[in-house]
Amino acid sequence: MTPNAASPGSPRTAPSRRGFLATGAVAAVAVAGGAPLLTACGGDGDTGKKDGTTSGKDAARILPAFVASDVVPADIPAADGSAAGFTRAIPSAELKASVAERKGKGTALTVMAPFWGTPPAPGNPYYRAMNEAIGVQATWQNQDGNVYDQKLGAVLASSDVPDVVVVPGWNLGGKIPSAIEAKFEDLGPYLSGDKVKAYPNLAAIPTDAWQRSIFGGRLRGLPMPASYVTNIAPFYRKDLFDAKGWQLPRSADEFLALAKEITSARAKVWACGDMTWTAWNMFGVLNGGDKALGWNLVDGRLVNRIETPEYLEALEWTRKLFDAGVVHPDEKAQNQGDTGNRFTAGQCLVYNNDLSHWYAKTSEQAAQNPAFAMAAMDVPGHDGGTPRLWATNPANIWAFVRKGAPKALIEDVLAIADFTAAPYGTKERMLTDYGTEGVHHTVEDGLPVKTDAGNLEVSSSWMFIASPAPYIAHPDTPEVTRAMVEWQQRMGAATRKSSFYGLTVTEPSRWTGLMNDFEQLEKDVVRGRRKVSDVQQAVSEWKSKGGDQLRDWYRKLLDTTGSAAG
Repeated sequence: MTPNAASPGSPRTAPSRRGFLATGAVAAVAVAGGAPLLTACGGDGDTGKKDGTTSGKDAARILPAFVASDVVPADIPAADGSAAGFTRAIPSAELKASVAERKGKGTALTVMAPFWGTPPAPGNPYYRAMNEAIGVQATWQNQDGNVYDQKLGAVLASSDVPDVVVVPGWNLGGKIPSAIEAKFEDLGPYLSGDKVKAYPNLAAIPTDAWQRSIFGGRLRGLPMPASYVTNIAPFYRKDLFDAKGWQLPRSADEFLALAKEITSARAKVWACGDMTWTAWNMFGVLNGGDKALGWNLVDGRLVNRIETPEYLEALEWTRKLFDAGVVHPDEKAQNQGDTGNRFTAGQCLVYNNDLSHWYAKTSEQAAQNPAFAMAAMDVPGHDGGTPRLWATNPANIWAFVRKGAPKALIEDVLAIADFTAAPYGTKERMLTDYGTEGVHHTVEDGLPVKTDAGNLEVSSSWMFIASPAPYIAHPDTPEVTRAMVEWQQRMGAATRKSSFYGLTVTEPSRWTGLMNDFEQLEKDVVRGRRKVSDVQQAVSEWKSKGGDQLRDWYRKLLDTTGSAAG
């Protein structure tokens, strides 16, 4: 067991443009009507201004000051957008305190958050320990994460809104963005500028994450920060590659050639799973995890990802893999089995998924297959050169405080956030992740191991209220921690930020459904069920049905607000 068992230090972005709830998928562009609206925009005072500048002076008046944490220095400092890395466990006696004193004043408050699985019983010893340490009386209203958007919509449409509501980016659909502006407090009076210094752990949250937390011209969200480096890693079976002497591919053509060499249907071994996500990165396709990230200013013109030659080239290359028979046959039938299981079983030797799989699969196989070894290949440029990667969003989950909440309640919510945003190596982080020693975890070989009570009661939901700057900490496998961070750093060095990076954009409602069918079309094309020419036709229809108008809308927005990409 590792102090990161609940994944608080894992990257928090996701591979698919929809769904993938377990790691934090993003579909952050949603419905609003009327004039250009950038929900991360400026405006101060009581004007309620919804359009305007999201960077520069207006944003500077809204954003909290940044004061990096030095409580526990990282073993591998963050660089080029990576998470920080911690390779050793911190003994209980050496844990630092990042919160000088208990800040809560005893307010009773309710928190609604998504939960996957069976939620802990209300009022359990872990909840009581957290409440006592922070100085609040928080009562959790955990909701089924798989249908959280439905519950969220119903709650925000009612007059009975919990004191704190967690909103994942992938649930920013329908009327939820406008409800955020109508139903939740402006936290700027408590956090903007130097005011945040009253909460040192919140002050250590990167500015980009706060930028993503401005909705309707106000700082409304408490963020869960994430690395902006792509979280999609092309994993390979290092043990088998080493045994066979296979060299990692340096281009798209080399990948296909190697895949043909690896594949032996008679031996029930195929080279790979569906590699579409890696293809996007290999060919430099703009990010598809957020509609706004799919736009970029090129030679004075805004271009959408689906209009680029790289988009078609990535689809064509992925289709070649399927046509060549190097993709495991179960991958052609979507949602049939699990690619990760086929990977560990040696049935497919390359697959792409969230970077956190590196630790998860390594730990899973440690006892049952000691020879097992996996690694992530650096994303090759399609032509053999350096890849052109695009940044993901620096925050994708937020906690909001209901509008009209009294000052005492807001300050107690911020006390919770300052506690749960504590960095690795602190007493607050250990309690949040592992509960009380002797009750929820024991220490074995220097590592905390959850007890049965810990597995039942300790909930990762607390980290949704606020989290520290992204970090990776797997001290039981320090070599994996180092490899994960260094992979991020190498990929980060090749990463660019598109024009709307870090901004939460709400599209006018008349255009929000324009791209709904593209993801299924892409899956059909790479599997040979549709033609590449069908994609080209779909792009033409997209333009005529509103894509060109949407381009003008985004361009006006960019001209008015400027870009936040540094």
